[in-house]
Amino acid sequence: MEEKDIYAELSSIRNLMERSAKFISLSGLSGVMAGVYALAGSAIGYKIVYGNSKSLAYREHYVNDAYITWKLIAVALAVLILSLGTGIYLTIRKARKNKQEFWNPGSKRLLVSMAFPLVTGGLFILALLSRGFVEIVAPASLIFYGLSLVAGSHYTYKDVKWLGIMEIALGLIAALQPGYGLVFWTIGFGVLHIVYGSIMHFKYDR
Repeated sequence: MEEKDIYAELSSIRNLMERSAKFISLSGLSGVMAGVYALAGSAIGYKIVYGNSKSLAYREHYVNDAYITWKLIAVALAVLILSLGTGIYLTIRKARKNKQEFWNPGSKRLLVSMAFPLVTGGLFILALLSRGFVEIVAPASLIFYGLSLVAGSHYTYKDVKWLGIMEIALGLIAALQPGYGLVFWTIGFGVLHIVYGSIMHFKYDR
């Protein structure tokens, strides 16, 4: 067997092992769409909290109002559902295009590794809301989401890790700037997702 044939066979084996160990069917467009949904949700959230005012001054009497809080929660849930639905659809489409299974050992490990930080963060945020600590919700959501991305990056593209690190850093900065949670939430879930999704699309989807 010639040397080039050996290298080709080794490369084929390595790719096969990577496909079985990691989930590499994530769609970059799903990240872009998640960012678009987040920007739309941020615009609606701004309207709910600030109305027609152009000021970003912290309005504690608004965000602590139960009616306002539930409206913001509804917007956030809508963004989450749309993002998950679009992400699953586009990822399944990419997997089929690449003749891969969507539900495989790699995707299962990815889901489990991301679930622990996300579920923990979700319960922590509910506890914050029950105690009236609304100003910490946005930083907490960014930090726990970033932790889930870092954890999940071991089972998919390494680029996901860097997005997670940026989300964590942004969440920590937001924690030091109470009253500007909506701004940091918009950057983290909106702008960063669009940038990340665009990079992933041109790097892996084409």
